[in-house]
Amino acid sequence: MAHELEKENAADAAMDYVEDGMTIGLGTGSTAKFFVENLAEEIADGLMIKGVPTSEQTRQLAESLGVPLIDIEQVDRIHLTVDGADEVDASAQLIKGGGAALLREKIIANASDLMVVIADPSKQVEMLGQFPLPVEVTPFGYTITAKQVYDALCRAGVLKPRIDVRAGPDHQPLVTDGGNFILDCQCGIIPDAPKAAALLAHVPGVVEHGLFITNCRVVIIGSEDGATVFEY
Repeated sequence: MAHELEKENAADAAMDYVEDGMTIGLGTGSTAKFFVENLAEEIADGLMIKGVPTSEQTRQLAESLGVPLIDIEQVDRIHLTVDGADEVDASAQLIKGGGAALLREKIIANASDLMVVIADPSKQVEMLGQFPLPVEVTPFGYTITAKQVYDALCRAGVLKPRIDVRAGPDHQPLVTDGGNFILDCQCGIIPDAPKAAALLAHVPGVVEHGLFITNCRVVIIGSEDGATVFEY
């Protein structure tokens, strides 16, 4: 219950960045869900915004709550994106992708004027890597890609990473909204996240990885009695 209140308070604080007329990227996950619900309440009171969902899950939630949406292909500017994170360090570097939406999340975050991350205190870390790093890959040749992902992480200083193919409810490889597989990379510690991001980006077969290095400029950490805002 405490975690839920922390998430809710972080989402409440993110509403300070919302302005009438904005196009807003809508994140995926349990914390971002609170933000979408907040938007729906303000829209019912007259707020005029358009949302760009980062996943089919978020699209369904927003539609059920009456949040007006716009297709990404029709967007010429995204003013703000509010999303969660699986890990965030003191430099606002993130690991995302626990909800299997990292590709769309990164496309939308990169296109946004401002990305705000909302999280509970358990997501704060000194160094990224305890949460398994998701890497989205094409199904074709994914076992070969997994070996090259392993080699790239080793070159980035990760000691003996373990690579697992994420399974869906049917115990087959989970298929993302983009039709790809996800490799969950147990790293323990990623000593140089920017280097790891750069090396992974050059592996053929890697569609995207869950390291968000320069996307985020505001981190809001919720607590039981409010939220703390960090601006970078």
